[in-house]
Amino acid sequence: IVAGLFIIASVIFFVQKNHVEVAARDEARKTSINAMYYSLEEVYFKEHGSYPRTVSEEVLPSVDPDLFKDPNGKKIGESDSEFRYEPLNCTAEACKGYSLRTTLENEDDFVKTNPTE
Repeated sequence: IVAGLFIIASVIFFVQKNHVEVAARDEARKTSINAMYYSLEEVYFKEHGSYPRTVSEEVLPSVDPDLFKDPNGKKIGESDSEFRYEPLNCTAEACKGYSLRTTLENEDDFVKTNPTE
């Protein structure tokens, strides 16, 4: 009986542990996207009057460089990154809009767009 209870408790523990880890990864993804979003709106757009064609540590120096990497260590812009930046209506290096998104494990994609979109 004790062994059975121990096995059941172990299974419950590992299932709950997995749920907590997935939720933490999803929150880290949302935090990164939100940091880039607010930097684009409150710093970059106010300074340039447009949005960039790409985002990076150099383009958004107000964002912690670690936030440009997804939980797998892939930087935004890399082909297999979970983070995507899609510029919209661009001429040269100036864009009128954008979409920032990430794939979440427990929910639909988390998407941020410029306020006028």
